[in-house]
Amino acid sequence: MEELKKHLDSLETEIKQSAAKLNIAERQTELAGLQVEIAKNDWSDNLRAQDIRKKEASLFGQISPWTDLLDDVKGVLELAKLNDNSLLPELQAQTKKIEKKYEQLKKQLRFTGPYDDREVILGIYAGAGGTDAQDWAQMLQRMYLRWAETQGLKAEIIDQSAGEEAGIKSATIKLSGGSFLYGRLAGEHGVHRLVRLSPFNADNLRQTSFAKVEVLPLVDKPGEVELDEKDLKIDVFRSGGKGGQSVNTTDSAVRITHLPSGISVSVQNERSQLQNRETALGILRSRLAALQLEQHAESLAQIKGPNQSAEWGNQIRNYVLHPYKQVKDNRTGYESSDVEKVLDGNLDPLITAWLEHKPN
Repeated sequence: MEELKKHLDSLETEIKQSAAKLNIAERQTELAGLQVEIAKNDWSDNLRAQDIRKKEASLFGQISPWTDLLDDVKGVLELAKLNDNSLLPELQAQTKKIEKKYEQLKKQLRFTGPYDDREVILGIYAGAGGTDAQDWAQMLQRMYLRWAETQGLKAEIIDQSAGEEAGIKSATIKLSGGSFLYGRLAGEHGVHRLVRLSPFNADNLRQTSFAKVEVLPLVDKPGEVELDEKDLKIDVFRSGGKGGQSVNTTDSAVRITHLPSGISVSVQNERSQLQNRETALGILRSRLAALQLEQHAESLAQIKGPNQSAEWGNQIRNYVLHPYKQVKDNRTGYESSDVEKVLDGNLDPLITAWLEHKPN
């Protein structure tokens, strides 16, 4: 029994240290503040109410597994202190269950970045390859939407530009509803290369196409990334469309350019100009926050616009459909011959390989 008590003491200390790395105590304080605000029950602003309740649910989902685990350890330790040897087999069995839960929770220690627990703005952009590249961009969009569906996430298409003949030139999607979403998806950021027999030429020749995937942490609060109005150029224009009732005939589309970095964001989601403006500002903040982190810049004025182009030599992953079938990640070395399964949304093995490969 003494040996078990020492083991439980050590386990409790280790769990507390892991919880501290994930800032669980700070998250508890934040959760308590939200719960106080909710208890006031003064909801004249429905959008704010939804935002607060969503944040409360997210924080609770991150905190409760750790607090429950610590409660379990304390409970078993209290019983062990009774020194009743008849309880030893049951206490040992409960300890093994706790250790198993802890092994699963320790995977969260990969997510200690400042934005790892954020929702995601996912951008997809056709690169070199003409119509094939635009079709490839749409295939990637489907892949991520299918993955989001399997994860029980909410996916909202914020903006989309159709290709001339097929596919899409670009798409912007907001993903929400999961824990550590940015931390899990950050490895998808980069250029993706497809090799296949082209369905868009008469000779059915092998074609190489490229598309760029941009993964941004959602930074939608003005206070998190301060934007100076004099650094912004805001243009209003008429939304495009292919015709029919879905065409927005008002000048509600918005383009915002951050002049110091040259980064531009356009949103034309068939909503009001004000809503499109706020959405565009949120995406701009997210993009600037990600670049500031990536470039170790001390201020927004030091940020340079991204210069990675979606073409040969920049790809992070290859998807080959001809003359053989293979998906291979150039960073981790992970590969699979089941390309169709990956394109149908089975990204977890690739995501796990990247998380295990990346430096902490």
